[in-house]
Parts: sequence; C-alpha cells; structure tokens
Amino acid sequence: MITLKGKNIYLRALEPEDLEFIYAIENDESVWEISNTQAPYSKFLIKQYLEQAHKDIYEVKQLRLVVSSYNEEPLGLIDLFDFDFKNSRAGLGILIKEESNRKKGYGSEALQLLIKYSFSHLGLHQLYCNISEDNTTSIKLFKAQGFKEIGIKKDWNHINGLYKNEYLFQLINN
Repeated sequence: MITLKGKNIYLRALEPEDLEFIYAIENDESVWEISNTQAPYSKFLIKQYLEQAHKDIYEVKQLRLVVSSYNEEPLGLIDLFDFDFKNSRAGLGILIKEESNRKKGYGSEALQLLIKYSFSHLGLHQLYCNISEDNTTSIKLFKAQGFKEIGIKKDWNHINGLYKNEYLFQLINN
C-alpha cells in the first residue's frame, strides 16, 4: 500500500486554499537563496499554478506536495523537480516555512515519505539535491536520509555580492 502518511505529518496535493500559504513562501526573501528565486510572485501567477497543479508528473516534470500536520496546518512544501523518466531520477527539495516548526522532525519525516514514494511508486533509481555550503541544517538533514555528497560546484551562486559553493548530494536506490 502506498501511503504518504507518517506519524506526525502527511503529504498532500496542493489545493486552491493553499494560495495564501504558497504566496507567503514564494515571496519570503529569506528563502529565495534556497529556491533560486529572483523576484516576487503575484497571487495571480500562483493561482494559475494551483489550477495546473493536478497535472501528471510525467507531463510537467514536477510534483509539489504540502507537508501538513494532522490538525490540517500546512507546515511546508516538498518537491520533486526535473523529473527525468528516461534516466529514472529527480531533484528533491524541501522547506518548512516557520522557523518554530523546524528541527522538530517534520522535514525528516516528509523526506522519508517522499523518498519511499519516489523509489517504490515512481520507480526512480536516484534522487539528488543541491545545497548551499552554509546550509548546515539541510546538509545534516539529507545526510541523515542516506544522501551522499558527490561533488561541489565552486562559486555556483552569487548571493549578496558573494559567490557561494553548492554541494551536490545523491541517493541511489540499491
């Protein structure tokens, strides 16, 4: 049985009611570095995105899910992106919105659920993620899920006048 339900959280599809939540995340400049966002998103564009969110991962090459508590509070977003059916791989990213909800195991549980889903249901062979060298929390989180550092991209991102390295992590389904 395929389930996206964990002990403390579950992963669910995007809903029209998520407009304000996604708008707040996409327009929070403090997380733009993580998502490589350069400019704010309008509610109109996010509403259009939500109207298309039902499309199949094989068509749009992305799957975005809401990390939700069992009291229906949206906690964050988790994404599969750059879905490559031919090579059986996808990128993986996660964000828990409020700092007060971080370091409580929600991100770890969400990653475990999506990794299991990716390998068992989607038949992926590998997942990868890109993490800035100074994002020690994410590095620790992904390493704890079995991701291995396989490379470093030197001076990869230009942030606030500085070039930062970015690590490439990979998890192969053996």
